[in-house]
Amino acid sequence: MPSLRHEKLCLAPVAGVDEAGRGPLAGPVVAAAVILPAKGVPRGLNDSKKLSAAERARLHGRLRDCAQVGVGIVEADEIDRLNIYWATMKAMTLAVEALGCAPGHVLVDGNRLPRWTFAATAIVGGDAVSLSIAAASIVAKHTRDQIMVGHHESYPHYGWASNKGYGCPAHQRALREHGPTPLHRRSFAPVAQMALL
Repeated sequence: MPSLRHEKLCLAPVAGVDEAGRGPLAGPVVAAAVILPAKGVPRGLNDSKKLSAAERARLHGRLRDCAQVGVGIVEADEIDRLNIYWATMKAMTLAVEALGCAPGHVLVDGNRLPRWTFAATAIVGGDAVSLSIAAASIVAKHTRDQIMVGHHESYPHYGWASNKGYGCPAHQRALREHGPTPLHRRSFAPVAQMALL
């Protein structure tokens, strides 16, 4: 389970950062930065992939009430211009900047850090060991999921309310039948192939 062990080794305030949406064929990549409160950390924080949608929604609401939260969003057209790696780095940078204060240290899920001036540590599997990163993973995942549910209303053929833009068989079948939308990542191979047909 995630703990505050990593946070206690760093200069406060410590922000945890994680992203959601590197792999989908459509929609944005979303990053979140979270500085947890000194007291009253919500119970049940964990890697967002280990939580149900209902648990993520509940914890997202609690985190918005008690923690400092910043969110960074990079849309599909910019992902195509930058590539998904640099788009993710930009989303993380935007998330930390949106906190409204400069963190003393940033803990980032993964093995790479954005080019920024903050003291930072990359932690592979960080959402499973750091409460701050776990909190960020919940905020990023819930935020992105809600964005894709909203887009489903405009593009119902693609099933984004359930697949959130990932390349499941139903989504790829809809791509073949209806072609890509403005929200599709045209630099991703399955979408690029459909765009050529």
